[in-house]
Amino acid sequence: MADIQWNKSFALEQTAGDEEFLKELLALFRRSSAGDYMQLQQAVADNDAEAVARASHSLKGAAATLGIEGIRRLAFDMERDGLRNSVTVARENLTLMGELLEQVKNL
Repeated sequence: MADIQWNKSFALEQTAGDEEFLKELLALFRRSSAGDYMQLQQAVADNDAEAVARASHSLKGAAATLGIEGIRRLAFDMERDGLRNSVTVARENLTLMGELLEQVKNL
């Protein structure tokens, strides 16, 4: 199983060291990423590269803000492929993204 590679120190820097605020941001990420993941799944099912790029972009940005490098990197690869009018990377890594997002529940 892949690792989400969370840089908690970076995430705390983003919240000026406020652990409670970080917990709130992580909860928000869990909710928003669930929706993004559903959109990503649908985009792959529909073979819709533009929708793959949009959903991946959203995941990438949110993960980057919280220092969740494993998700950010995979979403970046999916977005780049989607912008090239392909869903191949998303299709091949959809399960992996789901596993990475599942790990966020343990943060």
